[in-house]
Amino acid sequence: MDQRERDRRALEVARLCGSLAQRGVVLVALPWVDNGGVVRTKAVPLDRLERAATWGVGASPVFDAFTPDDTIVSGRYAGSPIGDLRLVPDLDRLTVLAAQPGWAWAPVHRYTQDGDLHPQDARATVRRAVAQLADEGLTAKAAFEIEWVVGADEDDFVPATRGPAYGFTRIVEKSNYLIDLVAALQEQGVRVEQIHPEYAAGQFEVSVAAEDPLGAADTSVLVRETIRAITIRHGMRVSFAPSVDASGVGSGGHVHLSLWWDGRNLHSGGDGPCGLTDTAEAFAAGILEHLPGLLAVGAPSPASYLRLVPGRWAASFQACGHENRETAVRLVTGSGGEEDRAANLEVKVLDLSANPYLCMAGLLFAGIAGIRGGLTLPDLVDVDPASLTEADRRRRGILRLPRTLAEATDAFESDAVLTDAFGTELSATIVDVHRAEITRFTGATDEEIAAALRWAF
Repeated sequence: MDQRERDRRALEVARLCGSLAQRGVVLVALPWVDNGGVVRTKAVPLDRLERAATWGVGASPVFDAFTPDDTIVSGRYAGSPIGDLRLVPDLDRLTVLAAQPGWAWAPVHRYTQDGDLHPQDARATVRRAVAQLADEGLTAKAAFEIEWVVGADEDDFVPATRGPAYGFTRIVEKSNYLIDLVAALQEQGVRVEQIHPEYAAGQFEVSVAAEDPLGAADTSVLVRETIRAITIRHGMRVSFAPSVDASGVGSGGHVHLSLWWDGRNLHSGGDGPCGLTDTAEAFAAGILEHLPGLLAVGAPSPASYLRLVPGRWAASFQACGHENRETAVRLVTGSGGEEDRAANLEVKVLDLSANPYLCMAGLLFAGIAGIRGGLTLPDLVDVDPASLTEADRRRRGILRLPRTLAEATDAFESDAVLTDAFGTELSATIVDVHRAEITRFTGATDEEIAAALRWAF
């Protein structure tokens, strides 16, 4: 960051601080998400925001090597107590937190002390992916779906609602809770598309409007932490873990993506499956091809694989289908007459134990590889793949996705497209952190895995 940029940022903080003070802001949180999927943070008083914005706040690079239980992995490129980084807030995303009076929030980029972006900075990784997409003349819109469960305030999971799946009873039971949540999100500038009870006990889902990929990842963090704050206010406990009960349906973090060129949605009006243009089809095919390795950043917890089993709408097969919720990539066309606005693809195998920035970057890198390779989609699958015989799946080229974090990590490590795109240091650290989690849970039962990670996310 040069002096001109520091001067610009100082002026921006001066412009913001009067309004922030009038709104009662005392502290500004500076969060980032580590390679274990946990949101970490430092905070500064409002009168130190200018210093943070121009020179950054010190933080150890050791956080790259944290696992969800705060174990520090001695990795190839992370885990040492030596060194320092600078946390620099993104002032464009500075948000006053409606559910935490006196607080504002600004996600950070992490820089080295020499002023270079840290090679393991996840937000910068998304920016690189977006830049590569721009090199192809394209932009993207994206959104994360957020699923969570609410429980009683105790270590075991006891659902805080009694109503049936998707039932209005749950809305009656938690009507004030949901009103407070949506009001807080709207006050923070998040456009809520819908909110509803989900299938699992105590489970809800909120969908928000699509935005640029970095903004979508930022918003997913903001939404999740807002849910956490409102849930605590209402005397409950929240979990975004992929599985709180090994025998039940888990929680996902599906991503919706659409490609755009010169204001046109490339997921409609084409000659490909479901109206895809050649470019959008190649993008979807790239994601589908690299899904085994992508699970290492999109479903990166041992608990993810308690969810990714057939019959739980988690889409555990490497297949693509039109509105098929048991295929890993679902082509969404929207209602007749709105395809040019609503058409997109949904990646269903992802969950909220993921670092959303790494997840989003991985999807974009894989899609770009598909475009550059001119890939096409296989025949769409119009049945639940689990209903087919193994022989029929082999004949149709439908493969089971990794069944464990170890398998997904192996697939990631052997995927040169993904590891090259993420870079040597970040790719190695992702693998090192996963290997530590794999070792930690070697020999553990499904129930033990679910219990250990139930409140980690």
